[in-house]
Amino acid sequence: MMMNFLHSRVFIWLLLGVALLMPWVMYPVFLMKVLCFALFASAFNLLLGFVGMLSFGHAAFLATGGYVTGYFMSQFGLSTEMGILLGTAAATLLGFIFGKLAVKREGIYFAMVTLALAQLVFFLYIQAPFTGGENGLQGIPRGKLFGVIDMNNNRVMYYFVLAVFLFGFWLIHRTIHSPFGQVLKAIRENEPRAISLGYNVKQYKLLAFVISAALSGLAGSTKALVFQLESLTDAHWHMSGEVVLMTLLGGMGTVFGPILGAGVVVGIQNFFAGGEFGNYVHIIMGAIFVVCVLLFRNGIAGEFNKFVKNNF
Repeated sequence: MMMNFLHSRVFIWLLLGVALLMPWVMYPVFLMKVLCFALFASAFNLLLGFVGMLSFGHAAFLATGGYVTGYFMSQFGLSTEMGILLGTAAATLLGFIFGKLAVKREGIYFAMVTLALAQLVFFLYIQAPFTGGENGLQGIPRGKLFGVIDMNNNRVMYYFVLAVFLFGFWLIHRTIHSPFGQVLKAIRENEPRAISLGYNVKQYKLLAFVISAALSGLAGSTKALVFQLESLTDAHWHMSGEVVLMTLLGGMGTVFGPILGAGVVVGIQNFFAGGEFGNYVHIIMGAIFVVCVLLFRNGIAGEFNKFVKNNF
């Protein structure tokens, strides 16, 4: 009964109602950061949780979306939606190139290829003149949505970011519950059997990789507008590791797990950032990761689902 409620429309509408009220209770910029990383983690989870492909290069797509959006909006005064579309398109193209080179490999070799490619992008962004180097892109304008709605108001911007997140989440949900998504799960469970059934596994993997990259770029483009800044932090391999932590902590292969994981990680970072433990945030996050792996390997959402299934 509890499981039915968690998957019911009433529960979804309840969550949406809470999301609409949140900027009147909490700081909107913090909430927008959570939503951006929740979309990033959900996009990564599509690849890891539902295809079984561990990528260590997703930071490249996050940063590419942010840099392209920031550059074109700063230099050419594009509207908000056009800037985000360009950033997402650039990340999609980069994802296609990465995918073409990486999906032929499996396991740790796939992870190392994506890491190597992402590091190439990182060093490119250090040298490229349009990125601002180590200073990054600063003062990125939020622009006007459809040329009318001023996005400089944080609450207005929050509702736009929420709409972007909901679109991305809906797309992921539809993907994993479609026939295409069922094939992806079959590949994750038993790739040789999927091949024997006649599926072109490499094409399915490539398409999943490109979708994940596109949504990661969408998250990066939106994040750049929220903070009006894009820096090398988003392109660093630490960011690729951070999204792995969010996904595993929340629950790999679950729908809501990456959202919970992103909320926990961003919340902890925000809580410790201004205090005396600010220099030890990465150590704290590492300790949390170790505890997660040792005590609840299914993540927060996975353990909760197991508890509900066994007790209700």
